Amino acid sequence: MSLAADAPDRPLRSEAPLLALGSATTLHRLPVYLACTVLALVINYVLGKEMAWDTLNYHLYAGFSAVNDRFAQDYFAAGPQAYVNPYAYVPFYALVSSGLSGLQIASLLAVAHSVMLWLTYELALAVFPSGSSASRAVFAVCAVAFAAVNPVLIQQIGSSFADITTAELVLAGWLLLATTIRAPSAPRVIFAATLLGAATAFKLTNAVHAIAAGAILMMLSRPLSDKLRYCLAYAMAVALSFAIVAAPWSYRLERRFGNPFFPLLNNVFRSPEFTTEPLRHFRFIPSSLAEALWRPFAMLDPVPMVHEELSAPDPRYAVLLVLCCALVMRWAWKRLAPTRVSARVESPVDARVLAALGCGFAVDWVLWLIGSGNSRYFLAMACVGGVLLIGLLFQILATRPKVRNYILVVIFGAQMIQLSMGAEFRWNGVPWDGGRWLDVEVPESLAIEPSLYLTMDTQSNSFIAPYLAKDAGLINFSGAYPLGVTGANGARVAALIRQYAPHLRFLSRGERLYTDAMRRAPSVSEINDALGRFGLRADPSDCATIAVRGLPPDLEFTFASSRPAAKRPANTTYLVSCALVPDNTDHWADRTRQEAIDVVLDRLEDACPELFQPRRLPTDYRGDAGRRIYVNTDLMAWVGKRGVKLFFDPTRGDDPVFLGREDDWLKAPPRLACARRNGHFIVRVLDSKETG
Repeated sequence: MSLAADAPDRPLRSEAPLLALGSATTLHRLPVYLACTVLALVINYVLGKEMAWDTLNYHLYAGFSAVNDRFAQDYFAAGPQAYVNPYAYVPFYALVSSGLSGLQIASLLAVAHSVMLWLTYELALAVFPSGSSASRAVFAVCAVAFAAVNPVLIQQIGSSFADITTAELVLAGWLLLATTIRAPSAPRVIFAATLLGAATAFKLTNAVHAIAAGAILMMLSRPLSDKLRYCLAYAMAVALSFAIVAAPWSYRLERRFGNPFFPLLNNVFRSPEFTTEPLRHFRFIPSSLAEALWRPFAMLDPVPMVHEELSAPDPRYAVLLVLCCALVMRWAWKRLAPTRVSARVESPVDARVLAALGCGFAVDWVLWLIGSGNSRYFLAMACVGGVLLIGLLFQILATRPKVRNYILVVIFGAQMIQLSMGAEFRWNGVPWDGGRWLDVEVPESLAIEPSLYLTMDTQSNSFIAPYLAKDAGLINFSGAYPLGVTGANGARVAALIRQYAPHLRFLSRGERLYTDAMRRAPSVSEINDALGRFGLRADPSDCATIAVRGLPPDLEFTFASSRPAAKRPANTTYLVSCALVPDNTDHWADRTRQEAIDVVLDRLEDACPELFQPRRLPTDYRGDAGRRIYVNTDLMAWVGKRGVKLFFDPTRGDDPVFLGREDDWLKAPPRLACARRNGHFIVRVLDSKETG
């Protein structure tokens, strides 16, 4: 069964988007484009300024590092994310450094992001090529409306995220391929491949969209040999475009680390400066086929951590699946029911284009679920899904326009109710205050004197780099990927310490460096315990404080058994920096203790290898305790004198699990029962009866 069966080839109309600006064809587009842009500006203004965790951790730093060579002075400044391709973040950094206010910056970004809706409009017109101009416009506007009510898209309008800007390249490529179905054209295929290759180079998560787009070309009304030639040309153009765009940054990574995609694919290139274990983030990947099949309906639930970190209820995929089932049932009914003579009503929807997009979308959905399941990486396909939803409704109910319209109103109304009742629209949003995106007040000494700053939080706060002295350096030595004193990491850190000595400082969130008696972070012992591995300690007499105004308060994670914390208003955030001096303390006893901690963690990983991934990561030592953060599964294992504890992804709010005493793990490791269901991990120690 094919939607394209008996579909006549129609010549491509001369209504190409954004062409012939003086023609009547283009004039009917301009009001829609303008309305989309105005809508984006209104959304941006109402939601406030986005100050997401990622923005402060690496978005601003990435753009800064793209135009400033930081390899000689920084090392894992933003953790592993310091080395993602940074060029997609250059516009954001350029706007922030231009001196414009936060609202002006976000408004410019919102205008650029509204192009996503323009492209959705054009894609809908490609699916609905015949009929009056009014009916085509209505069809396309409905598709735009269903794309615009995507809660994940709304979150990113006016934000620093590159997901939406690179998704525009993906959607433009799919638009060109859709128009190719009706009028095969090698130049159009190559241009589409160029866009998709570039989108993949800027953000590797777009690779699934580039791969799935090949399914569209298989729907060309041409012999198989011609289809294969088009696919070969497409694949070669994607590869060439990817190589050209990725080459400048990949060349620098290859020279520095021996891995052109560092830290990704390090199980292939095996740089000694990062784990060689495979990396795969399981946060939203279904754990079973049943979960995968249920995902469209699970996305109806207005709770966080289903297909994105925030609550983003979205019924469109469930509706799309139901419509596909209805289409199959209608086809089966026509094949099995007795033949009836009736007047044939030709649908204005181009069945072949709709089928091609549907095949590409289905392939993309499967690859996306296998690869990440994160809707932030599915923005382009969410817009394609909106077009498919409208197209299927018009196709199935071509003879029942009133029923179709009622269904459209019900679906759209249900989505609006979902959005109003359960969706979260901003990552750490703060109200507009007329000031800059970041209002940073740095003491003169830190702005003039280039020092090496050692940071020790999972939130690297690398956004501060552009505000420090020009030649200052940053090392996030104790965060998402702890850096040891031995091996390739230790050699790099030691070289930078020698390069900057005696101008060495630590940098951490906090208004000041507190004494241990104050029981507040950061404390003297906490800092010294972490820095002792490098033979350094803090000098409390030489500290300075950086003030950052307008940031949301630090995230406060709660467990399932605790009460939810009340939201706090934006305030002034402080970063404290103190000088570092040599520490001549003998840490032999600490090294012995660290070896015991590593033994326990290694045995824990061996007891449950499917959960503790990647294995054998560096241990982050904190005094007489140590921890490992498993980035694939968002778990943290902690070993201390009080026992072995397992902490789950803090955004899910699961309670920590006590896994026994440290001595027991050193003598006779207990057996564990491990499982992953519905995004949650289940770990427990088996008792003697179960192990016997």
